Amino acid sequence: MFSVGVGPSSSHTVGPMRAAYAFVTSLKKSGNLKNVAHVKVTLYGSLSLTGLGHGTDRACVAGLEGNLPDNVNTEHMLTIREECEKTGTLTLAGEHTISFDYDNDVVFEKWKRMVIHPNGMRFVAEDANGNSIDEQVWYSIGGGFVRQGHADDAMVGLHERVTEKDEDNQNDSDGESNSESSSESNSESNNESSVEANSSENNNESSSENSSENTENVSNKTKDTTVPYPFISCDELINICLENHMSISDVVWQNELALHEGDADYVRNYLLHVWNVMSKCVENGCNSKQTILPGGLDVPRRAPHMYERLAANSDMLRNNRRRSDSALESSDSAWVNLFALAVSEENAGGGRIVTAPTNGSAGIIPAVLQYYWRFVDSANEDGIVRFLLAAGAVGYLFKRNASISGAEVGCQGEVGSACSMAAAGLCEVLGGTPEQVENAAEIGIEHHLGLTCDPVGGLVQIPCIERNAMAANTAINAVRMAMLGDGSHMVSLDQAIKTMKETGHDMMSKYRETSKGGLAVNVVEC
Repeated sequence: MFSVGVGPSSSHTVGPMRAAYAFVTSLKKSGNLKNVAHVKVTLYGSLSLTGLGHGTDRACVAGLEGNLPDNVNTEHMLTIREECEKTGTLTLAGEHTISFDYDNDVVFEKWKRMVIHPNGMRFVAEDANGNSIDEQVWYSIGGGFVRQGHADDAMVGLHERVTEKDEDNQNDSDGESNSESSSESNSESNNESSVEANSSENNNESSSENSSENTENVSNKTKDTTVPYPFISCDELINICLENHMSISDVVWQNELALHEGDADYVRNYLLHVWNVMSKCVENGCNSKQTILPGGLDVPRRAPHMYERLAANSDMLRNNRRRSDSALESSDSAWVNLFALAVSEENAGGGRIVTAPTNGSAGIIPAVLQYYWRFVDSANEDGIVRFLLAAGAVGYLFKRNASISGAEVGCQGEVGSACSMAAAGLCEVLGGTPEQVENAAEIGIEHHLGLTCDPVGGLVQIPCIERNAMAANTAINAVRMAMLGDGSHMVSLDQAIKTMKETGHDMMSKYRETSKGGLAVNVVEC
């Protein structure tokens, strides 16, 4: 659920870059790369409607160059279009240069979308005679995850309503290529990492290289591995905890060890690397010299000025100071707001961030982690690891049983899921029982149900940035409420996740990351 990437969007920037990288890598592996004279990219649905604001076109081109989200030069991402237009060329996989007409070879298809998923894209490679060498369809399914489809996957008009029956028929005709990952379709194997986005064992899902080893090695570590405590629902997870006298983070830790050949150092170091990138992102956001976010809305960065005001009283960021009083009784929401805004503004500016579980919601978990680290006197690195393990378990349930894609279920799937994950993580490290952790997670999502995704100008700025700050504080309050109770609650997390999925499917497409409704049409772009 946590991968290092680049802003501003996991589904519209990170995912398309990974898909393009997978396409050009397949050309290279098949020996056809040198025969390619022309490449065309077509974006459908939500990728087309909000792609310019999210930099989807630039992400695809960067992926074709051989870049991945965790190592791409963020400055290059900002100028990649101008560089291609200046030279009229594109170097595929960093080694084969072809002619490239940016305006005509990257197509925003405004009138059609794929049936299987609203975030569809097509890559076509041709030889010098115009003959097709390869054609691939990919879907960005949320959180930076991508899945390969078929070149003949069905399309419909942009505003045609697709029923679940239509989707099922398409999935049936496509066979395994468009199925969920094996951990999601086979409840007995349950092999997906809850914390690491690039450990999927499914050959049709592609993700970026890990900072310490490449995807191929990670996949080899996790393929055909049976975890000791498989679960596909929160109810199953809680029962495992109670039967084995384990916490949620204990269960996930044992599963992660199984997925990584018992390499405890690898799992721990990866999670601490995630934490370090999150912390660096907070610092960068607080100290940024950029005054206006890119994209044309002229949204000012607020984190640097807010940091100056808060630091005038107590520079908690620079001095690494912690408060000695009770974290539950005296949360400082102003600092939590700052932490969330700092990360969200870095994301909007195309900076280096951690997808958690998406880019649009990337400020929530870092903000709550910073709250734990700086306001809880007993905070330590073991707590950071346990926080991320518990949060990852909840994120896995959202991804498996509903969606973390705004284009599928609206912002409830992004900010709502992240709020729930953050609440679970914080409750875990503050000593909550498994039942209290579930309660906190359920409160976190319940009050985001029905939340629309209507970004103004197709940018991850309004209302996304403020929404992260609000949700971070909601997560902390959810923990406070859960910890003051005994863990019993009327609504289960499984019920809330099911409700989120149904609500998202009932939501009109204009409220699901198309910028065709809500604030996106009522706020005038100046």
